[in-house]
Amino acid sequence: MTFFDKAKELSGKVMDKTMEFSSDELIADTIIMSMKKQEKVNAILKQRGSNYRITGVDLEMGVPPKMIFGVRRVAEESQALEKRDDEKGVSAE
Repeated sequence: MTFFDKAKELSGKVMDKTMEFSSDELIADTIIMSMKKQEKVNAILKQRGSNYRITGVDLEMGVPPKMIFGVRRVAEESQALEKRDDEKGVSAE
């Protein structure tokens, strides 16, 4: 097998894997998983008194797939509202 035949075979395998990653079910599952992760991490950050939260998630469906979290500092005013709501027993959900 020549080098070019091997490269062609390898590129075909990569293309097959890429098609698997772009299935609608997999994309939906990935979105659900990333949003659950965002909620869990934000709850931990809030519990620890951190001024930062995950504010956005970018998904890159490539080889390998990537989940990129955007983190921002929470404004003091927003924190004061959260604290007041917590004291009153109001849920943000």
